[in-house]
Amino acid sequence: MHQILNINAMKHQFCQSCGMPLTNENHGSNADGSKNEDYCMYCYKGGAFTKDCTMEEMIDFCSQFVDEVNKEMPKPMTQEEYKQMLHQVFPILKRWRK
Repeated sequence: MHQILNINAMKHQFCQSCGMPLTNENHGSNADGSKNEDYCMYCYKGGAFTKDCTMEEMIDFCSQFVDEVNKEMPKPMTQEEYKQMLHQVFPILKRWRK
């Protein structure tokens, strides 16, 4: 689990709002239509966040996708375990840093 928490050391790039792995197909867009390097298309479109929410609200929203996340995990997590992990990861993401 510690490998998951150290996002900066991982080879993949992650959305700096929801933590989803970024691919060539799912980057968000800037106001000029160019690809945004920090956020996914679900969180950032046309140079603005698609949802005005708190970090806690985003964690609650993302936790519903635990089954999808578990497909990539060696050991499945419960929704509560996933929320606990997100509480550790989200404060280091660009959108939620203080």
